Amino acid sequence: MKRRTKHPQPTHGHAQPTRDHPQPTRGRLLTEQRNPVTKDLDALPPGRAFDLMNAEDATIPAAVARAKRPILQAVKEVSTAWQNGGRLIYVGAGTSGRLGVIDAAECPPTFRSDPKMVRGVIAGGKKALWRSVEGAEDDPSAARSAMVELDICPRDVVMGIATGGTTPYVHAALAEARKRRATTIFFACVPKSQVKAACDIDIRVLTGPETLTGSTRLKAGTATKLVLNMITTLGMVRIGKTYGNLMVDLNTYACRKLVDRGTRVIAAATGLPRPEAEQLLHTARGRAKTAIVMHLLDLPRREASALLDTHGGRVRDAMRAGRRG
Repeated sequence: MKRRTKHPQPTHGHAQPTRDHPQPTRGRLLTEQRNPVTKDLDALPPGRAFDLMNAEDATIPAAVARAKRPILQAVKEVSTAWQNGGRLIYVGAGTSGRLGVIDAAECPPTFRSDPKMVRGVIAGGKKALWRSVEGAEDDPSAARSAMVELDICPRDVVMGIATGGTTPYVHAALAEARKRRATTIFFACVPKSQVKAACDIDIRVLTGPETLTGSTRLKAGTATKLVLNMITTLGMVRIGKTYGNLMVDLNTYACRKLVDRGTRVIAAATGLPRPEAEQLLHTARGRAKTAIVMHLLDLPRREASALLDTHGGRVRDAMRAGRRG
């Protein structure tokens, strides 16, 4: 009698160890190693535990600074993509994915950018934003499908975020993006010698062992937030979304807080008293940068807006051209 062959059951993304294929250890990774400074964390009084955790967190800015060159390369590629009609797509799982989604969500109210300019993709979809979806990070087919659904193209930049470096979902998304000739960026908190990545720009911020062993929502998560802040903020600066350090392209019609901020921005840039700045914002139909150019060059709204459009929305360039004219 012919013996029936047993076919393996689908794992739906879960990495299931067997006798012949045991689960590989991740203990060699920098983010998974035990921190000798906090090995007695549970026995420490709260004040001492606070001091140790705060001291560990204080090392993160220096780690980010050591990755300055690739971060600046990322800023340049992202701003160029935006100028050419492309997008920045963050891809991650767990904390990494959530941080990407948060950064994407914060760009439109801060810079009045089109929500399509920065998108966040998280393994497991929307439900993974507030609840862990086990196994989603191990599903490369879902990552490829996400890139196909977004219709990734050569104008886009896809940034994979995997603090521990090994997330299959992230690597699969980058592979699909490369196949579609998009610019790819990889971010991790482990050295290249431990985990390699096929990408155009490789950002490694080495934050060291976590205060709580393996909990990359801590130092690695903080480093991720700092880097994402830099990439989108400096990228938006390069495409004219600010004037000095003023947030001049915010959506003042979004809420009362932003009406107040827009009014204060105009007052700071023009020297006008608050009541006059608020009236000017209203005349400019909620556009702070238009209001600034209107006042400083003594132009009606339409002319100020047209001058800004001619100079890519950059207030400083519009002011320079208006004064020459």
